[in-house]
Amino acid sequence: NRLFKMLGMSVSRCIPNEEGGWDFTSRELTYYLHPETEEILRKWENPWTGELLTVMHVANNRVHGLFKGKFPALVEGDRTTFVFDLFSTYPNPLAEDPKFADYSPNPTYQAAELFKLTVPTEELMNPEVLSVSNLQLCWDRIGPWVPWMKMGDRPGQLIYSAYGTKVSGFTELPQLLRDEIDTRVPLYKNAPQSCLDVEDITSWLYFKKHFDAYLAGETFPLPQPEEI
Repeated sequence: NRLFKMLGMSVSRCIPNEEGGWDFTSRELTYYLHPETEEILRKWENPWTGELLTVMHVANNRVHGLFKGKFPALVEGDRTTFVFDLFSTYPNPLAEDPKFADYSPNPTYQAAELFKLTVPTEELMNPEVLSVSNLQLCWDRIGPWVPWMKMGDRPGQLIYSAYGTKVSGFTELPQLLRDEIDTRVPLYKNAPQSCLDVEDITSWLYFKKHFDAYLAGETFPLPQPEEI
């Protein structure tokens, strides 16, 4: 079943480190949309349970990474494609608390994320170019039901399939994202200025942190002002 369309963005920064690699820091914002009207879903009727649920959109601040060493790439003339296949397995942070039994009781979180990033070869090889002018992105993800869907231990998985491109600035984002960022989450206008030694935020940790707001039916993502 096609449950949603989606629209999202990531604003990120790579910072050279003393080991000769790059520290990556970013913020991620993704909205679940009505599959036909493409409007932001604030409430969603679960087709399996019939329950009307609050939609908790993705608002991950922050997400970190480390780039070091060499990365395989497919060079095809003026285009170069990097492939990043990530397979995550770790303890589910919601599993030990019985109040989350109806939302995400499985002891292990397991998912696959498959990235393909295509950039201009000429810019990639030019050490004076610090940020490529063009990037084509393909992203696929296979993972468990997200907690706000309240699927409990029902069998099944979500398959995400998305594509996108790099924009040169905030004003080039789709209107829906610009409106949301301007009015609710201006923090997402800019990438973090530095890396912090803090835990990556995921939809599971965000749900855990804001569970009371979810039960109260508040509008997500919750407001996040700009950093001062």
